[in-house]
Amino acid sequence: MPTSGSSTLGSPADFSDQPPVTGVGLVCAIHQPNLLPRLSTLAKLFAADVWVVLDDVQHARRDYQHRARLGALHGDTTRWLSLPTHLPNGRATLIRDARLADPARSRRRLEGVLRELYRASPFWPLFAEQLVPLLGLFQVSDRTAEITKASTLLLLGALGWTGRVVHSSDLSAGAGRTKRLVDLCRAIGAGTYLCGTGGSRYIEPDRFADVGIGVRQCTVPTAGVWAGARSLSAVHALLLHGPGLVGETIRESATWTGEVHASSCTRAVRARGWPG
Repeated sequence: MPTSGSSTLGSPADFSDQPPVTGVGLVCAIHQPNLLPRLSTLAKLFAADVWVVLDDVQHARRDYQHRARLGALHGDTTRWLSLPTHLPNGRATLIRDARLADPARSRRRLEGVLRELYRASPFWPLFAEQLVPLLGLFQVSDRTAEITKASTLLLLGALGWTGRVVHSSDLSAGAGRTKRLVDLCRAIGAGTYLCGTGGSRYIEPDRFADVGIGVRQCTVPTAGVWAGARSLSAVHALLLHGPGLVGETIRESATWTGEVHASSCTRAVRARGWPG
């Protein structure tokens, strides 16, 4: 797929400004399956060797687990794309147990909204081809998390990610936010946990350090390719700038350094949406 010669390369994501740390080992990111995730989320996952799909915590209706915010190719107009989701156990429903209310309708809506917003992009034809397997998944699964995980892998694949995926529901982990994250990292043999800015506000780095796991934070700029990275689906950047330029930008961001220390973390409990 071609890249846009007129686009300005954004600054790489910043994984802190401290000196590099050696011996970091396998890098792990832990994140809920999101529908066509934001570019900031995609950058974090891209920088990881392993994505632990956090599928055994509560589904949050007001998070990005079943919806994405899309930006128009030109102008500041944005639009939400949501997949109506049924929660069999009410608010206590785990992400893995959430079901699409109407898979066929959701399939039509996803394809229709994306086509409406991005068909004028020169990168649309190839992206439309890449959508085909995702659209086909709606015909065989009504699990929201399966669809949203596949949408994330679609975007990662377009950028050339070669990591692997495991599910938290297949691993053994204790209760409590930080303990759970530590246990998941240990279960896959990770030497480094990669978190977003949200996660750095509540995790306890000392508990990672106690078992020899480092913690690194990913933050992204706000200009160039990164414009809207923390609010808009990465689809916006891909269809505006092309996967070549976006991939180049994200690959630069994957050179992370520095450590999250206890003194830099606010250990307040967030209401939802963890990890960051």
